[in-house]
Amino acid sequence: MERRDFLKYTAAAAAGVTFFNSINLVYDEAIAAAGPDLAVAHGASPAAITNAAIDALGGIRKFISRGDIVVIKPNIGWDRVPEQAGNTNPEVVATIVRLCLEAGAKKVKVFDRGVNDPRRCYVQSGILDAVRPLGAEMDYMDERKFREMKLKGIALKSWPLYTEVFEADKVINVPIAKHHGLAKLTMSMKNWMGIMGGSRNRIHQKINESLVDISMTVKPTLTVLDAVRILTGNGPQGGDLKDVKRLDTVIAGIDQVAIDSYGATLFGMKGQDLGYVKLASQAGFGRMDLSRLQIRKISV
Repeated sequence: MERRDFLKYTAAAAAGVTFFNSINLVYDEAIAAAGPDLAVAHGASPAAITNAAIDALGGIRKFISRGDIVVIKPNIGWDRVPEQAGNTNPEVVATIVRLCLEAGAKKVKVFDRGVNDPRRCYVQSGILDAVRPLGAEMDYMDERKFREMKLKGIALKSWPLYTEVFEADKVINVPIAKHHGLAKLTMSMKNWMGIMGGSRNRIHQKINESLVDISMTVKPTLTVLDAVRILTGNGPQGGDLKDVKRLDTVIAGIDQVAIDSYGATLFGMKGQDLGYVKLASQAGFGRMDLSRLQIRKISV
């Protein structure tokens, strides 16, 4: 190659590198502006780490607008106290209620269809006493408000679902991470069983497919996974404190598949180890591969 040609070649190559570096910079800035896919906050205070995780995603006003009617769906299915990790941590739920009201929400509703007597579940979980003083509505679910809805799913073509979830302006899913004898783990996607009417044990034969069908029907604005305490065995009800592990962690995001995939790692598992996560990923419902996600970790 002649020296003149060589100089032209290297100059063009340098220009190309500069161009692509500029493109990459713009791309990186766009990702940073959009915020992380998941925010993982760790600290001793459940309220502080819940605040921190949501702030890392852009703050509650990114998700809740003034005048919104908001449904917050925790797990309140069991007659268990917070230390037993059978239900969502009450401080996590109360923090989200407070943030929504501060953002100007017109009304915040908190409910779940319990397996045990809801009158005991609401009290024993600590959630009733935590959210009512803040101004949230926490009524027992009314059987008359379940309506048969078409799902167009793999296993479920229709199912009676709770209408207040679909009438709300915004829905926030607030599950707890815990062991489950049939599904292996119960987190965000399985938490939607709490809006199902009828005989829910009918879905157990095709539990993974059914959970995907339900999860693809509900469109939560935000999901906050409570891992302040996780239940490592004898779930989903628990009861023995030996099965409880304190992690002081909260994971927040929009993608339920990603959240459940990350949640699996808290138990020494991977997302692909959970049938419903794998199916949902294959269906394009969310992203299971954590290596392709932007995950921001915060210590409070």
